[in-house]
Amino acid sequence: MRDGQIRFFESFDGAKIAYCVSGEGPPVILLPSWLTHLEFQRRSVAWKPWLEALSSRYSLVRYDPRGCGMSDRRVDDLTFVAWVRDLDALVGHLKLDSFSLIGVCQGGAVALEYAARHPGRVSHLVLFGTYARGRNKRDDIPLEPEKARVMLDMVRLGWGSEDHAFATAFAQQFQPDGAPGHLATWCELQRRAASPEVAARLTEYMFRIDIRTALTVIGCPTLVAHATGDAVVPLAEGRLLAQSIHGAQFLELDTPNHFPRDDEPAWRSFVEVLHDFLPAPALDDARFGDLTAREREVLDLVAAGLDNRAIAGRLGISPKTVRNHVSGLIAALGVKSRAEAIVMARDAGFGRGDSVNRDRRPGHG
Repeated sequence: MRDGQIRFFESFDGAKIAYCVSGEGPPVILLPSWLTHLEFQRRSVAWKPWLEALSSRYSLVRYDPRGCGMSDRRVDDLTFVAWVRDLDALVGHLKLDSFSLIGVCQGGAVALEYAARHPGRVSHLVLFGTYARGRNKRDDIPLEPEKARVMLDMVRLGWGSEDHAFATAFAQQFQPDGAPGHLATWCELQRRAASPEVAARLTEYMFRIDIRTALTVIGCPTLVAHATGDAVVPLAEGRLLAQSIHGAQFLELDTPNHFPRDDEPAWRSFVEVLHDFLPAPALDDARFGDLTAREREVLDLVAAGLDNRAIAGRLGISPKTVRNHVSGLIAALGVKSRAEAIVMARDAGFGRGDSVNRDRRPGHG
């Protein structure tokens, strides 16, 4: 297990960038979503589901963008080009030859530009609630440039102020359906992530992004996921990405939240598709080595999708006994649910045997 400790690397211009690596498995870089703070993310109600879903299966790499969080705050260059070069410096520091990239919101534009510049290095690309063109470049969407001007004025006037109406307005854009804890998370993020001056400068650069030419040269497998009611980035921007990137998979999530809550069906759907899309982790056989022959039989049938009653009929035991076996398997494998156990078991080859397939034919269990 990677320790998740905060460390630093030196970027192209000497700026010290904070990063951390947690979990074990294929490397996945989660790019900063506009403004982040590594330490605060661990406690954030909005970010926690992301960290749990990724670090439980992969070597998850996170970092704070220049000028924000725990990275150097006093830097002159806050441009989009610098953001891309910071990512390249991180990859070089970690000596990664191949990895998956996940870009959320503004981080998606950085991921796209990097993947276009370094073909073959990014194995899988995930774009969540993101865009190839900033608000000032969306002339075909009503009021987008006007909204950009209002947003920039609000950042300059109200950023980081606990009492300012902007804090709540900003938070409600990200999770309009969120509980008070979610809104508080976004308000605290403002105060911790960056100064009002840096937030305004980053906003200006972000609104001017236009990397549509990069979309046509993306060659790696790409998953585009977007919320139907996203108030931060219109759904049309997600569709533009999926239509422009060759072979991209598009997942439309039925939620008004830019960041879905972890108790929403939309979030569960996304995590399931995400895990299927990213490279499967190489599981340690020791996780299954201590299972009894009967537990392996039950796990094989659970992984095949059979319910407890069907498994009981197949093995000649009671549904209650099956239920006890499943509870024990969940504990033994260190997962939280039957669904997670199924994913882990299938990755290890369970649920594919001929005996299982016979049971799933019409007229069987």
